[in-house]
Amino acid sequence: MNHFRKVFCFVSCIVLLWGGQVFSNPIRVYADITGDLFHKGHVEFFKKAREYGDYLVVGVLADEVVETYKRAPILNLEERVSVIEACKYVDEVIIAPPLRLTEELIRAYDIDVVVHGDDFNEENYLDQYAVPVQMGIFKLVPYTEGISTTEIINRIEKRVLVNLSLKE
Repeated sequence: MNHFRKVFCFVSCIVLLWGGQVFSNPIRVYADITGDLFHKGHVEFFKKAREYGDYLVVGVLADEVVETYKRAPILNLEERVSVIEACKYVDEVIIAPPLRLTEELIRAYDIDVVVHGDDFNEENYLDQYAVPVQMGIFKLVPYTEGISTTEIINRIEKRVLVNLSLKE
């Protein structure tokens, strides 16, 4: 088989495998997250976010930024980034993006869609996502009920209290 035919067959196979979308630009989705004590809810969030596009970019917020609107993370930024990078739904991680999403960041990373869980306090977060809302690229992802970092912390506290009472 000559070189041209080999290349043609290879490209044809790729086109078939990718449903004919090999040469189109992937839709890039952005989500920012604290990602503390990574759990099933985070995985479900990324899975749902990924439904809006082909490539998921996750901004992992810096500890000091997180502390401006909720409790300090238990895991530090480096630990949280390491776990989030390992998630199969995440294609790229931005370390310590700004809390208030900017048009510059959206353009720099070629973001097509910005997502956030629908569990947020609308008053606090409208400012944070004002730019993607104005651009018409903001989407809400359903929150996974029954699991959260706070819930895990509460479970640990209860378990510790039970274990301490058993030792007495």
